[in-house]
Amino acid sequence: MNFWASSRKCKIPWARYSSSSVDNHAFAKSLLLPTTSFPLRANPKELESRLRTRTCTDLYRWQSKDVERPEFIFHDGPPYANGDLHMGHAMNKILKDIINRFQVLRGRRVQYIPGWDCHGLPIENKALHELGEDAASLSPLGIRRAAHATALREIDTQKEQFQRLGIMADWSDETTYRTIDHDFQMRQLRIFRDMVENGLIYRRYRPVHFSPSSRSALAEAELVYKDDHVSHSVFVSFNLQSSLRNLSGPIQLLVWTTTPWTLTANMAIAVHPDLVYTVLQHTDGQKPLVVVAKERVSAMADILGVTEIVAEIPGSELVGALYTPIFASLCPGLPPLKIIPAPHVTADSGTGLVHSAPAHGAEDYNAFRALGLLGKAEEIVCHVGGAGEFTGDVTETTGEAGKILVGESVLDGGSRKVVELLKEVGALVKIQRIKHRYPYDWRTDKPIIMTATSQWFANLDDIKADALEALHDVSFFPPVSRARLTAFVQLRSEWCISRQRVWGVPIPALYHIPTDKAVLDSSILEHILAVLNDKGIEYWWEGPVEEFVPPALRDQGVPLDEVWRKGTDTMDVWFDSGTAWSMLRERGNDVSRADVCLEGSDQHRGWFQSQLLTAVASAPPDRRRLSPYATLITHGMVLDEKGNKMSKSLGNVTSPMTVVNGGPDLKKEPMYGADVLRFWVGTVDYWNDTYLGPMVLAQAAEGVRKIRNSARFILGNVGDVDTRAGIQRVPQSEMSLAERYVMHELYLLEQTALEAYSQYNFAKVAASLSNFANITLSSLCFDISKDGLYANALDSFERRAVVTVLEQCLTTMNFIMAPIVPHLAEEIHEVFNETNSSLFVTQWKPLDAEWCDPKAAEDMKILLRLRTAVLKGLEEARGDKKIKSSLEAEVELLAPELSELQSTDDHFMDLLRREEDFLKTLFIVSEASLIDEGSLGTTSPEWVYISSVSFPGCDDGLTIRIRPAQLEKCSRCWTFTRPPSDSLCPRCTSVVRPS
Repeated sequence: MNFWASSRKCKIPWARYSSSSVDNHAFAKSLLLPTTSFPLRANPKELESRLRTRTCTDLYRWQSKDVERPEFIFHDGPPYANGDLHMGHAMNKILKDIINRFQVLRGRRVQYIPGWDCHGLPIENKALHELGEDAASLSPLGIRRAAHATALREIDTQKEQFQRLGIMADWSDETTYRTIDHDFQMRQLRIFRDMVENGLIYRRYRPVHFSPSSRSALAEAELVYKDDHVSHSVFVSFNLQSSLRNLSGPIQLLVWTTTPWTLTANMAIAVHPDLVYTVLQHTDGQKPLVVVAKERVSAMADILGVTEIVAEIPGSELVGALYTPIFASLCPGLPPLKIIPAPHVTADSGTGLVHSAPAHGAEDYNAFRALGLLGKAEEIVCHVGGAGEFTGDVTETTGEAGKILVGESVLDGGSRKVVELLKEVGALVKIQRIKHRYPYDWRTDKPIIMTATSQWFANLDDIKADALEALHDVSFFPPVSRARLTAFVQLRSEWCISRQRVWGVPIPALYHIPTDKAVLDSSILEHILAVLNDKGIEYWWEGPVEEFVPPALRDQGVPLDEVWRKGTDTMDVWFDSGTAWSMLRERGNDVSRADVCLEGSDQHRGWFQSQLLTAVASAPPDRRRLSPYATLITHGMVLDEKGNKMSKSLGNVTSPMTVVNGGPDLKKEPMYGADVLRFWVGTVDYWNDTYLGPMVLAQAAEGVRKIRNSARFILGNVGDVDTRAGIQRVPQSEMSLAERYVMHELYLLEQTALEAYSQYNFAKVAASLSNFANITLSSLCFDISKDGLYANALDSFERRAVVTVLEQCLTTMNFIMAPIVPHLAEEIHEVFNETNSSLFVTQWKPLDAEWCDPKAAEDMKILLRLRTAVLKGLEEARGDKKIKSSLEAEVELLAPELSELQSTDDHFMDLLRREEDFLKTLFIVSEASLIDEGSLGTTSPEWVYISSVSFPGCDDGLTIRIRPAQLEKCSRCWTFTRPPSDSLCPRCTSVVRPS
């Protein structure tokens, strides 16, 4: 039975109580004390499990079928299907869910299809590890089947964990997307075909980022740069063959490199034509002359020793000069090499002369191409194999002595043995151990190399201008991220899209066996894609080549498998996920464009970029300036409380599932549930790197608890649905200042929340909501309303006014909190409305502007300042043990010559006169009055505390007198308002014994 029913049935035997015999508990049943089924604390596991289907899957399906709603497309960047979720995953999905839930509340139909990125080396390696096999011992199909099963298993794990976070979506297999799905892969291959048709795909032998640990080429987006990589750099000398300014004696070219292993592939020395170079002579006259850039002479003093300048020569004069290959003494017969001009040469470091190996450096390669020195692939000298090891070809430039290099890793033993050969030929001038920035494979965490291989590339130069133009109408949050993505696009000229792995989408090219040339055009692809669409992607590995050769390429006289072979390269996984935009149209949309994409800041190098490039590159020329997204939102990384990157080795990882479910020791790792984790996400400036640990989580839990307590207070005082149905609400025009002020603050809160949600600033929403709940409600409204809520009659005007406000506060606050803490909002909605339907099916309709009441806010600001002064005095009296409760006191506000201050311009005094009856409620005392000096009387109170506060219009200050209450304590409401001759105060008498 709820308290409303019991209070209405309660009959008070009035004659039993007299002024001489008062039982302080006798009237308890006549009080409207709070009661609610809404618990003080919820069990997160039970609550969220019970509400999950209602507020996640069922809700998503319900709103997705309402075609009358305007559509909002949120395109999900697919997480990698490899292992349990980390905190970055949790932040990412929660941020997306906050946006989607807000859109649903505002009446839009959200399309959000969760996806997974499923190809790539980590999944392949995990599958092989679980099988206890290596790639060489299994067939391509065997590897692919194992990797496919691993990916599906990992997706199921992540899918269950995402649902534990309260992510609204249809999580069935039919409505999610995976890059291993047949339809997805066929769309991807058609986009590849369109890029081929647009002339943007080509195969070239050139240096690429290559990971020996992955045995595959990598894209820039697959690299991480470490600042503490250690290399052994060398200064080496090359002997100049050409004469120079008629200088006599041998002349050496001094070169510095951090990759000594590339010296076996040296094909030129590069200089800048505009730099000035000096010829230096050692003062002992016993060593060859040395050439270095003039600007580097002072910096090279420790390397060169004591020297003097013999001549100064412009770099243009050095161009074309011949020098002897560095290992010529080990390999007689090597032809001389040339000095070439190159724009990338500077005098900022090294010697100003750059060793050029076009097989191992993009700048070297581009310099050679610009000079027309690379007519054929075989003209590039490269001695590195697929495992990053020296091949037997290295002996072509190092002779028999070079056999010590064969099979050695170029990054380890091979590099050291090259240094040994440099010593042997007398070319090593100095070796230095340096710490510098170096690229690593982001998946294996091993260093990579630059080496020449035959790879498939997408030409970005031809579409770069269109891609940049397409970004002009894209909104960025935070706005500074626009520059980051733009810069990455501007810096790219081509994209290496091929990988030497089995687990991936094939690049369906045919190779002509007699010439080993790749044949790929749109007509051939049409034939191949038709076969794959009919028989599945796996058929590329298991089907005979004959089925993939179109009739135009068939030679009736020769077996096709002797003329043609299928390519074994697969596509870059960024190409996979980057084509996910293409599914939007097939999901029933008019355009292949998302309203919003949200990912971590690393995706400016990855998914944000690959989506843009594949969309622009595959479009007809007249539609290339359309981006696949309208808004891009970026979030930072999650660090520990000290600002360190979370790492298992450091033991500072906070798992999202541990936060939700609790750890083995619940005292150390409590079961917070999803809402606490979501609230933390909603409170941080997510566009920056954020911090998380035990203390931060405890603070988030406290924030949720305070909001929950505010809701519980309201639910306990407004009554059940039937009771509220019988209460007449109070219109704004009849409300007191306090109610109008709270409603004004509620209106401002809602407007702030609506604007902040629309601008993706959820921290502002959470901060404003918490402030309203803790300050406006708990510290003020609840505090001053308790007496009236508990002791007034159920249908009294004053109580109905407060209930009117509390009902609206709870309704509006619930809409505001719902996107961030949906389980709490659903629980409140369930209790408040006694319903099993979701809160989110009710559209959030903002308060009318009539509730905006700046005048009430201005007046309350004045009175709250006065309240602060009064409460300070009351606390002093409490500290001196004069009172236990503020109700034991009354307040007198005394202004000098008050009777003479009657000016209507005196706003402060007018306000005090108008709100005099409200002051005792505001101060929570038994009486408060505005008096002049003549009304003080001659009787001195037992004690008094006097202070003053100044206000505009009251220059002499307002005196505050706090004194003992003059009447007796009421046994029912405990205020000191009972006349000595009565049993109860007048208010309580009217309630328990109505006339």
